[in-house]
Amino acid sequence: MYWLFRFFSVWPLAWLQAIGGVLGWLVWAGSPGYRARFRANVAQADLDFSQARPAIAEAGRFVAELPSLWLRPPGQSCLDQVQVRGQAHAELAMSQGKGVIFFAAHGGCFEIEPQALSEMYGPVTAIYRPARQAWLARLQKIARDRPGLSVVPASLSGIRLMLKALRSRQAIAMLCDQVPPEGQGMWAPFFGKPAYTMTLAARLALQSGAAMLPVTCERLPRGQGYVLEIWPAVAGLEQMDKNDLLAGVTLVNEAVERLILKFPGQYLWGYSRYKQPRVDAPAAVADGAAS
Repeated sequence: MYWLFRFFSVWPLAWLQAIGGVLGWLVWAGSPGYRARFRANVAQADLDFSQARPAIAEAGRFVAELPSLWLRPPGQSCLDQVQVRGQAHAELAMSQGKGVIFFAAHGGCFEIEPQALSEMYGPVTAIYRPARQAWLARLQKIARDRPGLSVVPASLSGIRLMLKALRSRQAIAMLCDQVPPEGQGMWAPFFGKPAYTMTLAARLALQSGAAMLPVTCERLPRGQGYVLEIWPAVAGLEQMDKNDLLAGVTLVNEAVERLILKFPGQYLWGYSRYKQPRVDAPAAVADGAAS
């Protein structure tokens, strides 16, 4: 499989995304369960299906562009593919000297976000959950460990490294819309329905005083690249009781909802966001890891 990734990594981005669009519709056509989840999640967000319909093809494009993003030569910048907006928000947050938590949802090209952020504001520490397949786990590590970007596993040691980075006034990055394993999250509203939600982002922000900066990365059509936007810091965490974790988690969920609604046509609506959490091995003690 690695060599298949290597083969496609040199293809033009426009070709990969064209293939991906077809792939997205094939998966839609062949999976009734996926279609049902997709429609149910869109309805729960109080959106018309037409607003989310483009996400069917975009899900395939996300998969198809991974070889290009993961196997880009280590010394080659990704910023020639990325238009960046909202840098003033990051600069303001960093000037406060308490570290920055960049967070995103599974929408657009979230894979390129930590790579771009690390080039601009590195060092950046990002947390992820390694794949169960050995070959894919190795590929993830190769792809995500880049100059200025350090990836840590979803484990107690990984959380400690992220907290250490924040206390050193550095930046960390994570995704905040996954269902964590049982015992590693809490039930909180998400688009008006209880969802088992990661607590890691809120805990780190409350413990460190770091600013939480939402990030989106819109995929442009026909391989024209991406638009990465850094949005204003989440307001309200700094006045919160550090022990009121549910309030912090709810505030983060609300911020994630706003990110999703900015580009509903590029969100992975097929994810089972409202499922019961799985039981993980005792060693997996972190949540909020990137997939």
